Amino acid sequence: MLEKLRLRWSPEQISGHFKLEYRNDKTMNISHETIYQYIYTVAKGALKKELISYLRYGKSNRKSRVGSKKNSIRIKDRITIDERPEEVDARIVPGHWESDLIIGKDRKTAIGTIVERTTRFTIIVPLKSRTAKDVRKAFAREMRKFPQELRKTLTHDNGLEMAEHKLFTKTTQMQVYFCHPYSSWERGTNENTNGLIRDYWPKGTDFTNLSRYQIKKVQLQLNERPRKILGFKSPSDVFNEFILQST
Repeated sequence: MLEKLRLRWSPEQISGHFKLEYRNDKTMNISHETIYQYIYTVAKGALKKELISYLRYGKSNRKSRVGSKKNSIRIKDRITIDERPEEVDARIVPGHWESDLIIGKDRKTAIGTIVERTTRFTIIVPLKSRTAKDVRKAFAREMRKFPQELRKTLTHDNGLEMAEHKLFTKTTQMQVYFCHPYSSWERGTNENTNGLIRDYWPKGTDFTNLSRYQIKKVQLQLNERPRKILGFKSPSDVFNEFILQST
């Protein structure tokens, strides 16, 4: 665990990796909350300071997130990631997306992020509000711009902003799958992309002060940036290749 933290793996990534690597050895399964507890409660002195420095946000203390599972219970008819097609994990067939919200100042404003798993093509979604209705409409509006072949599934966390997932599916023909609680590593592509976006708009940004032009300008910059994982092609290059193939 310590080795992975020093490699700047997040507790969620470590937990998810161990579950896969040691799936037949339950003694090696560890929740990300347990890792956080070790860092903030068990570790002392210089070790504690060192381990906190490896976390993305490096906070000196941390509030427990126990209790937020209520969101997943309140979303009706949710389908978990366990039922998602196997082809999604392979990242060979395009059209499978991950999504989330980036929360702004005082938790009152937000933008949406939708990332295609194979190409890393990113959509940043301006939002009027964090309500399920506004998020559903804004996400659907963005996704309907693409051919049906490139909009197959959407994987989201358990935020109530996706409570209208059945209407979203009806509008876009994209099946929505929900991650397990506290398992952001199951949307790893989206989480990493959100980190890149935070370089432009750090925590505390008031997203109501941003125009659609400003938001889409950052989207364009991210999609035109060469990526090593894509053989130094840009997400736009790879995504447009698939669009041409589907038309």
